[in-house]
Amino acid sequence: MRDVARAAGVSAMSVSRVLREPALVSPELRARVEAAVREVGYVPNRLAGSLSSRRSEVVGLVVPSLENSLFAATVKGISDVLRRAGFQLMIADSGYGPEAEEAAIRAFLEQRVAGLILHDTLHTEGAIQMIRRAGVPVVENGTLTEAPLDMVVSYSNREAARAMTRHLARLGYRRIALVTLPSAANARSRDRQLGFAEALAELSLPLEPRWMLEMPPGLASGAEALVRLMESEPPDAIFFAGDVLAAGAVLECQRRGWAVPGRVAIAAFDNVDLLAHMNPPVTTLHLPRHEIGTRSAQILLDRIGRRQSGPATVDLRFEIIQRAST
Repeated sequence: MRDVARAAGVSAMSVSRVLREPALVSPELRARVEAAVREVGYVPNRLAGSLSSRRSEVVGLVVPSLENSLFAATVKGISDVLRRAGFQLMIADSGYGPEAEEAAIRAFLEQRVAGLILHDTLHTEGAIQMIRRAGVPVVENGTLTEAPLDMVVSYSNREAARAMTRHLARLGYRRIALVTLPSAANARSRDRQLGFAEALAELSLPLEPRWMLEMPPGLASGAEALVRLMESEPPDAIFFAGDVLAAGAVLECQRRGWAVPGRVAIAAFDNVDLLAHMNPPVTTLHLPRHEIGTRSAQILLDRIGRRQSGPATVDLRFEIIQRAST
């Protein structure tokens, strides 16, 4: 707080007043102090007591969406491990937005959480500064990254996409398309696109821009992507790097009477139960989502308990589940 006061050119008492009762101070003072707070990276301590080193027995988790069932197994794995160790889990939804993730991180740090688990690996500069200043252990688990904030537990989205693309080629498909979620703020989608492109280059197969689409999440998006790809010079296989997108495409094929894989083969990126029960069952990648959760919590607890120090990377395995859709 003294650092903020010096940066704003006001007293520490004025800083305290702005933070506790902003409606009672002038707009000019509030703007000066808020600018200094951002500059310094100060996070107020909301816990009773004044020791900045005090930590709760709570871990904060930020996931992209609470509506997406993909994250359920990971959340369960984290929660089970933490509960056995006497810790509790707080969860926030970033809505796939880095600014919302920053707001969630700030809220968690204000509660003096013992550690953070972040599904995303792309963060705002403000979020990074807050985390560095707070000094809390952090685990990222959305994808393997070459430059983690602290610790990372995941599989390689890039290698997974490469593996599925090569698998489709081994089955005889030569015109392979890719559909992903938007990549602008999604490192996982970008990694999947890279892995796909690398596999095609290794196999000397064509990389056609018209065969690479980015779509918003949802069944309707999968159906729309399928129709767009099949309009002219269609591919013979489509790799949907998202399970719901793939399901939407299969349902649209059924509606139109298009044979799968007779007219087009379809592969997905996640082994959700739905895919095994579709007609036909969908070839997919099985990802270690529950293990990602348990290992994330274990390595975080090891750091909190000083049983582990320094950066750490845990690279988990995935596997291809071959089914009738290809």
